Amino acid sequence: MNKIELDGPVWLASDVHLGQHTTGTAEAFRDFLKLAAREAKALLLPGDIFDAWIGDDVAVVAPPWLAQDLMAIKACAAQIPVWLGRGNRDFLMGGALAAGLGAHLLPEQVLVTIGGRTMLLSHGDEYCTDDVGYQQFRTMVRNPTWQAGFLSKSIPERLSMAAQARGESMVANQTKSMEIMDVNADAVAAAIRSANVSLVVHGHTHRPGRNVLNVDGRICERWVLPDWDCESTAGEGKLRGGWMVIDEEGPALFDLDQA
Repeated sequence: MNKIELDGPVWLASDVHLGQHTTGTAEAFRDFLKLAAREAKALLLPGDIFDAWIGDDVAVVAPPWLAQDLMAIKACAAQIPVWLGRGNRDFLMGGALAAGLGAHLLPEQVLVTIGGRTMLLSHGDEYCTDDVGYQQFRTMVRNPTWQAGFLSKSIPERLSMAAQARGESMVANQTKSMEIMDVNADAVAAAIRSANVSLVVHGHTHRPGRNVLNVDGRICERWVLPDWDCESTAGEGKLRGGWMVIDEEGPALFDLDQA
């Protein structure tokens, strides 16, 4: 398995879901990037930073909202190492984007060692094995042949297809229970055994926090990164979102209100 060794403190954030209309979230994320550049030694962004990513060529003709967000990531990457991970929304981010931003691409699953402790890091959607329909979709869109066909289409065509897929996903999710869309305990345990770790970190499920589990007699931890929503629809003006800091003392979660 791919391995990365970093000095702490390392910051992690995922599921920001930046898009054309997420102006409040984008502003909060840009402030977060400035803070990370000052206080972290590395930044890991394991997926769904963008609500959709239809190909790296979009960065060349980026609309103003996207150009502003990309410039903020690039400015952070000029100060500290930044690693971009691919989620279920932005799985088409590639090497061209990373190179243009001065960042690195995270493998889908990677062992990250910080302060002598190793964690298994991923976006997390691969653990949601009870959602059979989603897993079938995930397999399809990660197929190189499917991706080549999609990327061969024009940008307007890709935007239309992405919007249609998102709409269909929202309709389908209305009929699914939260348990089905959460991680499967056996899938997480299998990953822990395979990687021989006691710490798993991921995003995707929008259920931030620390979970303790017993795997073959070992006490293990599964930490879920916060999702972000700083728009007026978030409710009562409260900022939703946050990040993880990992140093020699271990992992800890911070809310945007603590920024």
